[in-house]
Amino acid sequence: MEFLNPDFELPTLGANTLDLRRRVRAFLKEERAAGRFTPACNAWMEGFSADFSRRLGARGWIGHHWPQACGGRGGSAFETLAINEELLAAGAPVAAHWVAARQTGPLLMRFGSEPQRRRFLPHIAAGELYFAIGMSEPDVGSDLASVRTRGEAHGGGWRLKGRKIWSSGAHQCHYMVVLCRTAPRDSGARHEGLTQLIVDLKSKGVSVRPIRMLDGSHHFNEVLFDEVEVPADRVVGAPGDGWKQVTSELAYERSGPERFLSTFPLLEPFFGALLEAPASAGDAAAGRLLARLMTLRSMSLGIWAVLGAGRAPAVEAAMVKDLGTNFERDSIEAVREALAADERLAGNEPLARALAAAVPLAPTYTLRGGTNEVLRNIIAKSLQDA
Repeated sequence: MEFLNPDFELPTLGANTLDLRRRVRAFLKEERAAGRFTPACNAWMEGFSADFSRRLGARGWIGHHWPQACGGRGGSAFETLAINEELLAAGAPVAAHWVAARQTGPLLMRFGSEPQRRRFLPHIAAGELYFAIGMSEPDVGSDLASVRTRGEAHGGGWRLKGRKIWSSGAHQCHYMVVLCRTAPRDSGARHEGLTQLIVDLKSKGVSVRPIRMLDGSHHFNEVLFDEVEVPADRVVGAPGDGWKQVTSELAYERSGPERFLSTFPLLEPFFGALLEAPASAGDAAAGRLLARLMTLRSMSLGIWAVLGAGRAPAVEAAMVKDLGTNFERDSIEAVREALAADERLAGNEPLARALAAAVPLAPTYTLRGGTNEVLRNIIAKSLQDA
């Protein structure tokens, strides 16, 4: 049997990318010194700041590698990756634009119409237009082919009815890209008849309900669509192309550095505290975490190279998401154990506060973006088909 040979070839980052990284790091240092943000874990989901996103957009740091006609600066994909790594490592409040820049922009550039690209992309790049994801549904889990939300042809457009769940930031976003069924389900072709619609979240018939975390915070939502009218020109691609598009999107959603850097604002002070004193119990845990972190980063770099070549590395993305979110969850537990066992960390109040903020998030890491069980099924099927 031939085993899976994933595409993780490590690219070389050029001098321009390293220079850009230094400039972004300096900007973030200034922003933090000015009190414009406080580093936080999971800030790409919970750290919503329209002002911060607009400041990034003004510098060309959202969709930096997009064509200039789409609002970008025509840079390289690795320059965008360097920007994103710095933002995530700093725990910067990027939730406002994150999904739109990571997912909606590439979706529209690849499958959208020219009017859609002109209408949405420059405003996304400016950090002033925000999108939510409309994939998951109650009682469906990660089986997107079983979505029940329906779009029916009506008056030259579409009428949308159904609901979506776990929609991060929907209460603060302008639009949602909604995966819905626009043709009867065929048990022999489950992935046919699915379509993506761009829905204005202020439309009549749209209701957004909060799903609160254990600590009372709110970034997840349930979104209901009650006979919502959607114009014909808001179909992404052609009716029935939804599954192909979603598969492409998920490679972006699952492989980025947010899948292993969400907890870096906790790990950075942890590593720093251990380096300030002679070796002790926490060093072994820190070494294991750092080795896993750098391996995941190398894998993510390889996937970005594949995405830049126009391919959709679904299996490789599933690997990064599975390994990365387990790393994030394990890192919280490792810091917790070290705080209890390593006397050098006793009384470190900033680290204790960062840990307390991170703990309630731990259960979400292996759920969002596809559960680890579903991801492992994707990987297993590729092995079976090899």
